[in-house]
Amino acid sequence: MKKHNFSAGPCILPESVMKKAAEAVVELDGSGLSLIEISHRSPAFVDIMERARSLVLELMQLEGKGYEVLFLQGGASLEFLMVAYNLLEKRAGYINTGTWSDKAIKEARIFGEVVEVASSGESGFNHIPKGFDIPAGLDYLHLTSNNTIFGTQFKDFPKGDAPLIADMSSDIFSRVIDYSQFDLIYAGAQKNMGPAGTTLVVVKPEVLGRVSRKIPSMLDYQVHIAKDSMFNTPPVFAVYTSLLTLEWLRDLGGVAAIEEQNEKKAKLLYSEVDLNPLFEGYAAKEDRSLMNATFNLTRPELKETFDAMWKEAGINGLNGHRSVGGYRASMYNALPLESVGVLVDVMSDLERKA
Repeated sequence: MKKHNFSAGPCILPESVMKKAAEAVVELDGSGLSLIEISHRSPAFVDIMERARSLVLELMQLEGKGYEVLFLQGGASLEFLMVAYNLLEKRAGYINTGTWSDKAIKEARIFGEVVEVASSGESGFNHIPKGFDIPAGLDYLHLTSNNTIFGTQFKDFPKGDAPLIADMSSDIFSRVIDYSQFDLIYAGAQKNMGPAGTTLVVVKPEVLGRVSRKIPSMLDYQVHIAKDSMFNTPPVFAVYTSLLTLEWLRDLGGVAAIEEQNEKKAKLLYSEVDLNPLFEGYAAKEDRSLMNATFNLTRPELKETFDAMWKEAGINGLNGHRSVGGYRASMYNALPLESVGVLVDVMSDLERKA
């Protein structure tokens, strides 16, 4: 039985994507070769890369708006470093909403002054900071749009004079937003787009080339842009599977269509969390993530019973992050509404039996 996969990542992918990707590993489009043994310089893979890059811009509605698309490696963790390497000359601002923001701040401090513009750390990162002032003279302002560990999500984004940078690893392509307000977006593929192994970067070239330091070629966005995202051998399987997922999303009706489904899933689960006296949500209601619902039992002595029940129901990946505990239901794009219904039924059943 295929399990109901609430894992925070690597996460669930559409079944049709998995089947086509698996077929391509055996043989790509009747070529007589496996996807993972063709040359990355071959016309077949160059076409895959170009289609993927083009589709990113189409789904983000950024076509013709001066953005470049890169598929790199190293995950968001390398982007924490690359963003600062390429953009931080003197002083950068960071909004701290949890673990991933902390990690990005740590890397940025290698290169210059970091101003923590706002933080929700005083309350255990259970909300998104609001009402803060953005200092003048920043090289850029960085934020994490969705926080997988604590289950919070920006609903609106700060406006200022500094270039706006966003780590969108866990909610990219999940909701309609104006992507053009950002100068650089990065996202690990393994949440909403594909398997682990590639990282999407969408950047306005005009914000690059302003730092005085020498940047190693492999860490220089301008080098990757000049080489059409193939300065080195790209992760061919991860890029191809990301293309298939982007095509799946387009055929569903695009980001607006998946946002509607994501809102239904989140409403169903959060309603149960709020109505069932055995559960309480972790994140502030106005900042709750559509992607990662975090909650706890109000009666910890029921943990063993509840864990046995959801595992028996074929649910996977429900435990909260080790640094927080409790439970986390990750409801990425490919998770069907039916899976959320199974979880809600288990939660309701626990209430009846308690």
